[in-house]
Amino acid sequence: MQNISDINKIRETIEQQINEPDTSAALEELRVKLLGRKGEITLLLKSLGSLPPEERPVAGQQINELRILAESRIEEVRKKLGRKQVEEALKKEKIDVTLPGRSSSLGHLHPLTLVLQEMTELFIGMGFTVADGPEIETDYYNFEALNIPANHPVKDEQDTFYTEGGFVLRTQTSGVQVRVMEQASPPIRIIAPGSVYRSDDWDATHAPVFHQLEGLVVDEDVTMADLKGILTLFAQRILGEDIQVRFRPSFFPFTEPSAEMDVQCFACGGQEKDAPCYVCKGTGWVELLGCGMVHPKVLSNCNIDPNRYSGYAFGMGIDRIVMQRYGITDMRLLYENDMQFLTQF
Repeated sequence: MQNISDINKIRETIEQQINEPDTSAALEELRVKLLGRKGEITLLLKSLGSLPPEERPVAGQQINELRILAESRIEEVRKKLGRKQVEEALKKEKIDVTLPGRSSSLGHLHPLTLVLQEMTELFIGMGFTVADGPEIETDYYNFEALNIPANHPVKDEQDTFYTEGGFVLRTQTSGVQVRVMEQASPPIRIIAPGSVYRSDDWDATHAPVFHQLEGLVVDEDVTMADLKGILTLFAQRILGEDIQVRFRPSFFPFTEPSAEMDVQCFACGGQEKDAPCYVCKGTGWVELLGCGMVHPKVLSNCNIDPNRYSGYAFGMGIDRIVMQRYGITDMRLLYENDMQFLTQF
C-alpha cells in the first residue's frame, strides 16, 4: 500500500503550497483540495480499511496529525490574509483621528412659531387673553352666527372643506369669538390663534392650510379709532417703527363698517420696477389683515345687547406676517421643511 508515501507527499504539499494563496478564494480552493469531501486527506482516511490491521493504528495517527497540521496552517494563512485586507483597507480609507468630532445640531422653533409667540406676548401685554376652540366646526359657529346665512356668496369665496355629517374645517378662528361671547359677558378682550383651512391655490402668497390670529374686543363705547390705534401699534411693534400702513374700505358680513389694513410691500418697497412685483402685483402694498366693528347682528346672536355694547374684531394670516417680518417672498418655503432655509431663523 502507498498510504505512508501518500502521507509524506501530502505533507510536502502542505509545506510548499500553504503560503502560496494570496486571496481568500485561493486559500479556500486549497482547503477543499486537502480537507474537502473528496480531498486528499479525506481519501486517505477512507483507505485505512485496506491496510493490514497491524499498520492501521500508525497510519491513522499519521493521517490525523496531517489533518491537524493542514487545518492549523490554513487557519494561520486565513488570519494573515485577514490582517492584510485590513491593512489595505486602512491605507485606502485613512482617518485623521485628530479632526474634531461632528457635533449634533440642536433643533429650534419654526419661524411661524417664533412670530406667533411674539405676537401673542404683544397682545397679552395690551390686555388680551388667549382663547382656543375646535378646528372642526359646525356650520353655525363658522358661518351662521357670524351673519353668514346659507347660500351666502362669501361661502363660495372660501370654497370650504366639508366633512361627512355637515361639519366644516374652520375657515377662520372667528368661531372661537362666538363661543367666547356666548359664555362670557363684556368686557371681552381676546385673541384666537390657530390653523385654518381654505381651498386656496398653492402659490407664493396662498396655501390651503395656514395660520391665523383673530382678535375681539367688546365693551361700552368702543370705536373704530380704538381699532386703528391698536392695529397700527401692533404693526409698528412687529414689523418696525417706520412701517407704513393704510386702511381701506372693505366688506365682511360679520363687521360693519369693515376695512382692510395693508402694509408697504417688503419685496419692492413700493418702488416702480420694469416688471411688476410678484408679491404685491405692482401695487406697492400687501394686504395684512381684515378688520371692522362687530356687526350688531353678531352681538345679538351671542345675547349681547348691541344698543349698550360695541366692539371691534380683526383677523390676520400669521404666515404673511412672517413673510413681511423676514422678507420671505414665497409662503411655500415655510412648509417645505428645507433645513437650509429653516436654519436661518
